[in-house]
This record gives sequence, structure tokens and C-alpha cells, in this order.
Amino acid sequence: MSSPAARFDRGHTDDLMTFLAASPSQYHAVANAAERLEKAGFRQLAETDAWDASTGGKFVLRGGAIIAWYVPEGAAAHTPFRIVGAHTDSPNLRVKPLPDTGTQGWRQIAVEIYGGTLLNTWLDRDLGLAGRLTLHDGTERLVNIDRALMRVPQLAVHLDRSVNSDGLKLDKQRHMQPIWGLGDVQEGDLIAFLEDEEGLDRGSVAGWDLMVHSIEPPAYLGRDRELLAGPRMDNLLSVHAGVAALAAASAAENLNYIPVLAAFDHEENGSQSDTGADGPLLGNVLERSVFSRGGSYEDRARAFAGAICLSSDTGHAVHPNYAERHDPSHHPRANGGPILKVNVNQRYATDGSGRAVFVNACERAGVPWQTFVSNNSMPCGTTIGPITAARHGIQTVDIGVAILSMHSARELCGADDPYLLANTMLAFLVS
Repeated sequence: MSSPAARFDRGHTDDLMTFLAASPSQYHAVANAAERLEKAGFRQLAETDAWDASTGGKFVLRGGAIIAWYVPEGAAAHTPFRIVGAHTDSPNLRVKPLPDTGTQGWRQIAVEIYGGTLLNTWLDRDLGLAGRLTLHDGTERLVNIDRALMRVPQLAVHLDRSVNSDGLKLDKQRHMQPIWGLGDVQEGDLIAFLEDEEGLDRGSVAGWDLMVHSIEPPAYLGRDRELLAGPRMDNLLSVHAGVAALAAASAAENLNYIPVLAAFDHEENGSQSDTGADGPLLGNVLERSVFSRGGSYEDRARAFAGAICLSSDTGHAVHPNYAERHDPSHHPRANGGPILKVNVNQRYATDGSGRAVFVNACERAGVPWQTFVSNNSMPCGTTIGPITAARHGIQTVDIGVAILSMHSARELCGADDPYLLANTMLAFLVS
């Protein structure tokens, strides 16, 4: 079947800004994704429950990951999957197990560097704190201190006269600990503060997964507001587009595939976790979907063999100040449409047949597209794409949106590209 062209417009980008601001951690992102899917008629399944053969939209939450899918009426057990893959985590500063530290009369918070963070982008920003708290009874509580709570102060130029000639040199251990007040260091102070903020009894928190975020909201940028600046676009931009596309696909008629959204945690540090793309979560969910509908192992094999995954992650737009770092003939531009990401050494999973899948989806959606390949002299990053292909034997195509300032505390993309990506995903899911 053909997909509706240009279903999403600039209103999608407005909604993306709301989603980014409300998702300072991967735990908030999956909670917000789940809420949107529930409004579209999806229901949450517990992994510990038996699953039935019912049709409709379903999703599973585990930590910072969400797998959602829609089973249309009459779907056979061997019906292939159409999967949109993404990741929910972003490079940032994560709170250590013993967070209270400081010196010279400054109270600080001990942080660990997560992923390939551009350290300098976290300097001299007003920072909040977000994540999840785990209580002694095993329940979890999302927390978001979205106000100016802390700051990583840069050394004044008067005390580092060579900074503008020799470059800024930051030690991850010594120079990146945020300050959050004055006075003597008190063990347990940060967690007690969060307990008070959340109205919890002192001593009720047993564990935490906390991270720093910039409190500056997303914003349109440029003379004609043609650009979008914001945090965590790598890769919540793709998560948001995938949620919107899946919700829209669930309303389509005569689906030939089972549309799926797989948004994983821990991509920025290798995906090796129970909620990462290199873990068993996606495979388990897809298999259980087959078996709950009365399928056999043969049905499972047929469903996987016919499956295709679009692995969506941000890529590099050509940088006007560093154009020589890009391949001379591949210069993705902002608002040029989604990019097809290619690397013959399998840092991306795209091959020629995958290219055809992507091009057909773009054409059905009426969306322009571009190609990204790395300069041969520069190392190429990677995504969940090759992991998904290798782990599950599923044909995978790497795509995304071209951005600047990847892994910065604040990134930049074309304001039209998010909805162009979502339209492409929708065309792929319902084709």
C-alpha cells in the first residue's frame, strides 16, 4: 500500500521541542514515549506475564528502553516485522555512587563522564539534575530538578593565558565536577536533597541513576527560524519520530507487516546491556509476539527473515568551518532531508538492497534524501544498525538526520528535517 505524503509538518518539530524539554534522561524519554503511545491506543505488557494472541498496539518498558509494536487484525504468526530502531541515551555527566565532594569551601557533585561527551560544551552552563531513584521497596521514582542547580566553571583566562593559543585542555577527573553550593561537604547531602524535593522520607532512597542536563530549552534559530537548537537530539530526535510514525501506522489499513519501534539504552557506550541493542530484549519481544499468536519456530524464522530495520541515528551535516573533514563529494545539508549512512567496513549496516528500501520509502513519502559517508582519513562512528543486523539476522539500513555539534550539550539541525524523517519512517512502516 502507499503511504500518505507529508503527513507530518512543522507542528511535528514544535512537538519535538516539547519532547526534548520533557526528557532530560532516557528514563523520562521512554516514559513520555509510552504516554504518547497509550493515547494512540497502545497498552503496556509486563515481561513477567503471559502474552495472549490479541491484536492492537502493545509495548514493553525496561529501564531506559522501550519496544512497541502493532499487530493488525488477521496477522499471521509468520508476518514479517518492519522495525524503526533508535537509542534513548545521550553523552553527558552521570552522578557517581558517592556523589558528595568538594574543596576550598565549594560543595561539588562527583560525576563520571558518559559516552563521547564534548566536555567543553558543559562549561559555564546552568545545569539541572534528572534521572531515576530506586527506593528500598524496589519502586522507582523519576526525578527532574529543572532549574539552575549546578555549574561547571571554566578557569578564567587570566589564570590560563595560553588557552586561546594552545587550546583548552580538560582533565575528566579534576576539571568536570560541578559546584552546587558553599560550605563543608556532608555525606548523603545530595540524596537527602532529592528526597526532600520528591517528598520522600529521609533514607528511603537505596539507589540512583542520575545525570546532569542543561536547563536551556530548545529553540528555533536563524533569520527565518529554519534551524533548531536543542539538547539530546542525538538521538531523541529519532525516538520522537519513531513514536509518531508508529502511532500513525497503527491507524493505517491493510498493513502487510507488523510495525515496531525499538528504542534502546546504552548506545553511546557500546550497547552491551540488558537494555542495549546488543542485549536480548528486541529478539525476546519479537519471538514472544510470534509465539503468543500460535506461531512455531518455523514461523519465527520466516518473520525474522522477512523483517527489515531502519536504524535511525543522527549523522554529520557538512560543517562550514571544517568542510575539509568531510568526504569531498558527500556533503549532507540541513533541511536536505534524511541521510542514508554508508560504510563498507560495516560501521553502518547499509548495503545496496537496503539503499533501495530507504529510497522507496522517501519516494512514497515525497521526501528528499541525502547520503553520508566518512572521509577516508577520518574514523567512522557506528550505531545500533550493525549490532541489530548481526544479533538477529535482520536486514538493517542506517539512516538519520544531519546535525552539527554532535555530542555537545546543545546540538543543531534543520527545523524541517525532523518531520521529513518521521514521514519517511511512516512510509517505511506501512508499505
